Amino acid sequence: MTLLILGKNGQVATALAELAEERGLEWVAWGRGELDLSDLDQTYVAIMKSGASAIVNAAAYTAVDKAESEAASAMRLNADAPAIVAQAARELDVPFVHISTDYVFSGDKTTPYTEDDAISPISTYGLSKAEGEKRVREVYSAATILRTAWVFHESGSNFVKTMLRLGGERKELRVVADQHGNPTYAGDIALACLKIVEIAKARSRSVAGTFHFAGRGYTTWHGFAEAIFAEAAAHGWVVPDRVTAISTAEYPTPAKRPANSRFDCSRIASVLEIEAPHWRDSLAHCLQRLAATRS
Repeated sequence: MTLLILGKNGQVATALAELAEERGLEWVAWGRGELDLSDLDQTYVAIMKSGASAIVNAAAYTAVDKAESEAASAMRLNADAPAIVAQAARELDVPFVHISTDYVFSGDKTTPYTEDDAISPISTYGLSKAEGEKRVREVYSAATILRTAWVFHESGSNFVKTMLRLGGERKELRVVADQHGNPTYAGDIALACLKIVEIAKARSRSVAGTFHFAGRGYTTWHGFAEAIFAEAAAHGWVVPDRVTAISTAEYPTPAKRPANSRFDCSRIASVLEIEAPHWRDSLAHCLQRLAATRS
């Protein structure tokens, strides 16, 4: 099996490439240097010639705030490109996993979101990802759409690494405490993607449709920050004296964020027998790996 990973250098793609290498799988990762996904014709031709026997699309326009002023670019990468990738995957007749996001929801629901809840994005980024999901479904009925949220990893830019950096620079941090979600480790997402591909290749059960996959347990950004610093202190990082809880209104951004990004992940657990560890366990693993690179 040759696994084609789109989104090279992103958190999920990096974790997936590492896992594929550990498993002894043949894989190739493409980023902007290898393939310009905004060139749809080139994208289609390249994938058709790739020899891929499975495809994971972890590429996306992820600058949530910048998307408000760059809607066309966000739509090109998050909707137009995934549709072309899905078309190529369908014609190659290979498993295709498309990574999506909690931003397809408004966040107005008071309980965790299921796959059956209506999408209602409140940002340009969310709109572009929702449109990408729609087009993938229309083009390739056998595709898997994997929604996840609050992604962190040793690589790339993410909340964990930002907190560690700011914690070493400031005595007090102010962090939003009225947005709720599941922190999700990119390594766990990578493992879920590989399991989905393996199930699809074995044809043991259907992987078609939309699944929620996120770290077990819920918290707020403030709660996440406190957990990061508690774990980081044990590894010798300099941490702030105070982490003050603030409201979303006190930290305005160009793009609106869902107040509730909590996911109900029972479907993927029951249908595909795939479950994520608790986010605190994955956070501890991530910080342990980050600490090892500091010594």
